[in-house]
Amino acid sequence: MMRGVERGPERQPDRRGELDAVRALVVVGLVLFHAALVFDARDDFYVKNAETTELTTFVVAPVVVCAMPLLFAIAGIGAWHSLRSRGPGGFVRERLLRIGVPLLVALVLLLPVPQFLRARAEGTWTGSYLAFWLRFFDVRFQPGDVPFVLDGEHFETGHLWFLVLLLTWALVLAALVRLVPDDVARRARGRLARAVGARGAVLAPAVVVGVVCAAHELEEGFAAWSRWGYLLFFLGGFVLASDARFRSAVRRDAALAGLVGLGAFAVGMVLFLGPAGEVDAFTGREAGAVVFRFLYGVAGWCWVVGLLGLLDRWGARRRTAAAAPAAEVALGATSTARGATVAIRPWRGRAWAYLGAAVLPLYVLHQPVVVAVAYPVVGWELPAPAKYVVIVVASLGALLAVYDLLVRRTRVTRVLLGMRA
Repeated sequence: MMRGVERGPERQPDRRGELDAVRALVVVGLVLFHAALVFDARDDFYVKNAETTELTTFVVAPVVVCAMPLLFAIAGIGAWHSLRSRGPGGFVRERLLRIGVPLLVALVLLLPVPQFLRARAEGTWTGSYLAFWLRFFDVRFQPGDVPFVLDGEHFETGHLWFLVLLLTWALVLAALVRLVPDDVARRARGRLARAVGARGAVLAPAVVVGVVCAAHELEEGFAAWSRWGYLLFFLGGFVLASDARFRSAVRRDAALAGLVGLGAFAVGMVLFLGPAGEVDAFTGREAGAVVFRFLYGVAGWCWVVGLLGLLDRWGARRRTAAAAPAAEVALGATSTARGATVAIRPWRGRAWAYLGAAVLPLYVLHQPVVVAVAYPVVGWELPAPAKYVVIVVASLGALLAVYDLLVRRTRVTRVLLGMRA
């Protein structure tokens, strides 16, 4: 018997295309971000340019605060609908197929590549790739670092830490849904939904996220966030999707959330450049570092709420336009509230649908591709900005080519990279 989440109707809810769009944008942004790390003075990326800069840290800081948390929140929203339609058992099977399979495939075929290129660039490995591949899987068990329980001299989960955490939190959620009685879950959701009727109440979890970040270190290997913070965003997305009143509150408070997040981020950056920067702001126990991490968590939650609210408003406008009278659609136009005419662009919808389906394969593939492209480019006699442009353009082109020609066209490769068959 399903518990904790009432089984919903068989009809699937309307898909929120704006969430697919932002997932695609974040993955494309990751290509730009990881290409920038080639030139970053602070980060220990796989391939480094001889000329580096600290400017990257400050340029990407606002994006780092909210990009990956937003992906976890969107995953939580999807988990709510999946659990309602499939139940915990079906949800677990679907997550293992859609996340577990590409995780294993990438672990075997892709993850050794960046480490191999790092070792070659640093001159610590001169042997063959096959010999390195075997050395990569020389691992030991470390139960204290759940869920990353394998470690080795060269072994790593790399950029797939996101899939490891996402799969782990999905399994935890399924267990909670199985254990929590339906009536208890309904009452809890009802109380919370009534509480967010007050303006700004949907921002209250920011305090919890801030406390978790302050108490636990921000892990640079996980996009400068705490793994437990990601759990809160995942569960937060799940709860926000569970009642229409949460969604209304998020739309209502989007602007307020953005402003509060901006204030927390601004004060946090002052601390980062001042007292927190004099120690390790991500892990230090000094007052400045702790307050910085608290504000970091607050800004993250507020900006995720703000972005979800703004995306929902945008999506509502798109859905309204799509529901225009058939006669107007047939003429290739819809009317705005002011009587203006806006041409329909069906190609745009097809492009977003294409990218939406490609999100997981592109995420799995992107970092090895960026590293492989950057490996020869850093040796070229070009200015650093020109190298960056070459790496970004070549990586995006290679990614789309690999996806379109080698992944999406056959059933086997689609399943192996987490797509629907």
